[in-house]
Amino acid sequence: MTDTLLDVQDLSVAFRSRERETLAVDRVSFTIHKGETVALVGESGSGKSVTALSILRLLDGSAVHPGGRILFKGRDILALPEPELRKIRGADITMVFQEPMTSLNPLHTIQRQIGEVLEIHRGLSGRKARARILELLELVGVRDAERRMGAYPHELSGGQRQRVMIAMALACEPDLLVADEPTTALDVTVQAQILTLLADLQKRLGMSMLFITHDLGIVQRIASRVCVMLAGRIVEAGPVDEIFAKPKHEYTQRLLASEPKGRANPVADDAPRLLEAGPLKVWFPVREGLLRRTTFHVKAVDGVSLAVREGETIGIVGESGSGKTTLGLALLRLTGSEGPIVFLGQSIAGLGPGPMRPFRRDMQVVFQDPYGSLSPRMTVADIVAEGLVVQGAVKSRAERRAVVAKALTDVGLDPATMDRYPHEFSGGQRQRIAIARAMVLKPRFVVLDEPTSALDRSVQAQIVTLLRDLQKERKLAYLFISHDLKVVRALANYVLVMQNGKVVEEGPAEAIFARPQTEYTKALFAAAFDLNSATTEDVVPA
Repeated sequence: MTDTLLDVQDLSVAFRSRERETLAVDRVSFTIHKGETVALVGESGSGKSVTALSILRLLDGSAVHPGGRILFKGRDILALPEPELRKIRGADITMVFQEPMTSLNPLHTIQRQIGEVLEIHRGLSGRKARARILELLELVGVRDAERRMGAYPHELSGGQRQRVMIAMALACEPDLLVADEPTTALDVTVQAQILTLLADLQKRLGMSMLFITHDLGIVQRIASRVCVMLAGRIVEAGPVDEIFAKPKHEYTQRLLASEPKGRANPVADDAPRLLEAGPLKVWFPVREGLLRRTTFHVKAVDGVSLAVREGETIGIVGESGSGKTTLGLALLRLTGSEGPIVFLGQSIAGLGPGPMRPFRRDMQVVFQDPYGSLSPRMTVADIVAEGLVVQGAVKSRAERRAVVAKALTDVGLDPATMDRYPHEFSGGQRQRIAIARAMVLKPRFVVLDEPTSALDRSVQAQIVTLLRDLQKERKLAYLFISHDLKVVRALANYVLVMQNGKVVEEGPAEAIFARPQTEYTKALFAAAFDLNSATTEDVVPA
């Protein structure tokens, strides 16, 4: 590779406010050659995404570039007029964002959103556009692609939405794909498929990639060179094999060594049952035709039963679309379901919003998409304190701010940032805000829907330790939904493996991890082992 496609030279990025100017990226330099994949890794807030967004000039109006150039095919992106830049975006350079729910238009179908890219940049419409959209959706592994074309983003799982984003990015066969955590929301088997897909497309199209991730196993699998970022600077860069084998910088060494450690807290033999449910059914009708008749049902949850004891963690694993999140929402009465649900000895299956309110203090949730679940119009202090106000748990503003400060400290955030807004934080920091909001009411049962998916490995380890400590201190019960088997292994006492709305295998966590029985479970573990072979030691496929 002798041809340089992208050349970032001494790039600096600062954000201006009335009070001060904050430097987020400090004299960063790197190159990407044609057909090459370069990875940017580092903790949340290190400047990875800001660097990536600068390449397409997608930062908001408060961002300025005190110095540096971004040369794409010899042209300085920072100096291009807007009309010229629009020709490059979506055609020559495309981007897959970290949070697909906020990147997709909630009012447009999947077909319309992908079709818009094809129409603007390729002039395709009608049957030709529809055929290309179907081809793209099948290419990225969207099941029942023809039916999904008419779906809206909220009708898809997190992993399915991310696959749609990847399909949109690949629609025009770009020269450079900027992938900002493109596999964050995906289960391990789909991660493996997407990485294989990207590698195959790269070879076929000669496409280059800038791959941003906190998953070091993925870096070793997909990238040829890696740049390690800390506090806005690249502290170490070089070939992936060399950096992984002999990291020189102390931060790189610490990053490679970080991983969730330990095992689940033991559960007392006499621990009472907090929640018991099932068999539960959540079937979504699909209506078609002029009369909108129900033609079939999507069986998101189909006859699932479980019980959660005080101080216990139930791990739910499975591919995207297997029903994991829908099950969690059903248990919290946030989506309709059929079947009994008993919480704290009382049946809550048929309760409406009003009667359910007293139970909300003891039942909390951390959603998969932190940006979509945090109001952009509220400060962090107001977001975390909202439940306290609704439940009447605090009497004064001073008391409220003190409780919020303690909750933020517990999840590793500076209480001094409580008056900022969600968009001023990185993806990982926003997830910690969501966890603080759930924990501030001191609940007894918490549904954790991919709570570590947006976090880098070192912060994952901190959050796992935090969740275990809180559980031990408060006798919390968790329903932990995740595709990261390393994290599940560190937290769960009991594991349910879901596929197509059903539980295909369940049992004590140690038994499931040591001796998986079904082919589906073995495939999940095999994919996880393959993706994380550089850092995983104790999740071994049977």
